[in-house]
Amino acid sequence: MTTQATLRRPAKPLARLRDPAWYQEYGVYAAVAVVLLFNALFTEHFMTADNLRTQLVQVAPIVIVALGMALVIGTEGIDLSVGSTMALATALLPLYLGYGLVPALLIALLAGAVVGAINGMLVSLVGLQPIVATLALFVGGRGLALVMADGQLKQIVNPDILALGTGSFLGIPLVVLIAGILALAVAFLVQRTTFGRQIVAIGGNRPAAVLSGLPVKRVLIGVYILCGTMAALAGILATARLTASDPSSLGTLMELSAITAVVVGGTPLNGGSIRVLGTVAGALLMQLLRATLVKHDLPDSTAQIAQAAIIIAAVYVARERRSR
Repeated sequence: MTTQATLRRPAKPLARLRDPAWYQEYGVYAAVAVVLLFNALFTEHFMTADNLRTQLVQVAPIVIVALGMALVIGTEGIDLSVGSTMALATALLPLYLGYGLVPALLIALLAGAVVGAINGMLVSLVGLQPIVATLALFVGGRGLALVMADGQLKQIVNPDILALGTGSFLGIPLVVLIAGILALAVAFLVQRTTFGRQIVAIGGNRPAAVLSGLPVKRVLIGVYILCGTMAALAGILATARLTASDPSSLGTLMELSAITAVVVGGTPLNGGSIRVLGTVAGALLMQLLRATLVKHDLPDSTAQIAQAAIIIAAVYVARERRSR
């Protein structure tokens, strides 16, 4: 006989493992732990401090772009132009370094904000689908960057810029520190501010948000501006780490890496929820997986196949959760 106490009894651990909601909320953290455990047991020199530091440095730009992408996806949008925005930032940087470090950085970041504003206006004011609106700058943005750079790779010798890619503070690489600060800032924005709650509300039900009087158009423009600015910042940091401005290749496929990190981290593509820590863990999982396969002499194509399988699994789990 079923009693009220029985109904209140928490689900057994094995029952939780069959729940899609558990995988969407905690699966990415479990996957990171499994990859680290595998490497600790079977991959030589992987769990050393130097290698882990390298992995964090390499994943930092992806994390920064993915944080901006998470905000956009939270509104039920998408931004395919983040890679081209990184290319624009890296093309502008050497052009204005002669005026000083701060002006060069501000102009590169401003370019990202302008790209984001254009995307936001196309989505909110013109009414284009996000994938269509951002596809235009996905193609045109990189072309513009190549024109600005005359299609040439340019070496960066400014020590202040290079310090962003190689410097550290209290033993923590600056790129990692910047990514961590941004993650905390985005988490605060989403969870503790009116703007963050408006983002989630718009993604959850845009018609209801409009009827309730929320500034939907202004919020959408602001979200895309934040995404573009973060992409430009990631481009600056990647340029500093590579010691060269190469708009022909910098940021290539970054939009897919960012979307993967967001989706694997548990943020649904249909909006209404943003998982900041999950996004960071998703980016880290993809980086660790790629590094693991490389350490075992497997081709990069294998890593791409593995990433595709993880994406399919994440989307399937999210769909199953919505259907229940």
